[in-house]
Amino acid sequence: MNGRKERDHERELADLLRAALAGDERAYAAFLARVAGLVRAYVRGRISHGGVEPEDVVQEVLLAIHLKRHTWLPEAPVLPWVYAIARFKLIDAFRRRGRRAEIDVDDIAETIPQPEVETVSARDIGRALDGLAPGQRSVVAAISVEGQSVEEAARRLKMTETAVRVALHRGLAAIARRFGSD
Repeated sequence: MNGRKERDHERELADLLRAALAGDERAYAAFLARVAGLVRAYVRGRISHGGVEPEDVVQEVLLAIHLKRHTWLPEAPVLPWVYAIARFKLIDAFRRRGRRAEIDVDDIAETIPQPEVETVSARDIGRALDGLAPGQRSVVAAISVEGQSVEEAARRLKMTETAVRVALHRGLAAIARRFGSD
């Protein structure tokens, strides 16, 4: 039963992402909402100590999924692709904070992707940031591009951490809306 549920869940997410890649904005919103829950559970299950904010990692994963959605192969399973991105973003978060991430290889063996040739260009990042309000642009760039923590970005931008989180969330949502019809 559990295996069947997983296959159905995989199929549903893959169908949503295929529709999103074909221009269906509602499918893209539904895909991101479902994936956010999965990624949130994945990240929280792997952070056993302070220093890394799970929600910051979730937002970084969602931005990476948005920017890299064109790299997913429609005939390939979507969950290993999503979890690979989540794993790399989680490791990046630990590295930024000087922590060592230890992940059991058996937990992630099926999520290890093929080597990726494409990268996000500065032009793609600039294009994603162009449509944002100046405050959102500064926050998204500081956290998602430059790799700062919410605390560091708040200090540098002279904002509260709450304001930074709100601006990040709204900025990422605006990017998702803007590019959802690509």
